Amino acid sequence: MTKIKICGLTSINDVELINNNKVEYAGFVVFVPKSKRNNDLQNAGVLLNSLDKNITAVAVTISPDIDKAIAIEKAGFSFIQIHGEVPEGLYERTGLKVIKAFNVKDISFFDKFLGNDRIVGFLFDARKPGSGKTFDWNVLKEIKRPDNKLFILAGGLDKDNVKEAIDFVNPDMVDVSSGVENDNGIGKDPIKIKAFVSEVRG
Repeated sequence: MTKIKICGLTSINDVELINNNKVEYAGFVVFVPKSKRNNDLQNAGVLLNSLDKNITAVAVTISPDIDKAIAIEKAGFSFIQIHGEVPEGLYERTGLKVIKAFNVKDISFFDKFLGNDRIVGFLFDARKPGSGKTFDWNVLKEIKRPDNKLFILAGGLDKDNVKEAIDFVNPDMVDVSSGVENDNGIGKDPIKIKAFVSEVRG
């Protein structure tokens, strides 16, 4: 069964919706001040404490330095999703499990991460993460899929295209953020989340 990750959570209300829909993963953006979905670590910690313990929390960030990675772990996260550069010392100085994210423009660097045991999954996103835009899924056809790592599809997914995406890409997990947000772009929409989850689970 395809797993679900809902990303960009910013409030207790968002977390309650995630809990109620029993998805497998929840994403919290941290140390990305330009994102409207950014949380400071204190708020992220509060939300983390309200998350159902059966749901895996993931700190989502861009090219963190090692001090930020350590702070993320101290805040209670065991998973980190990294767009951009992985900081030197991450594997030696933290116990964080890594989801390495790739945008369409940097998929060419994929192979260099294949043999790393601390990387638990690979996420493939549009050129601009969080933009709500899809990308040409054909680029994933040539990528080698390691048996022991999650293959995660993101980028512009919503209730109207996620079934097609699953049929075409066959990912282990789908990741959604803007596709389940309220029309004003602030907070998650309970109806959209329910519809998305229903489409994925058939």
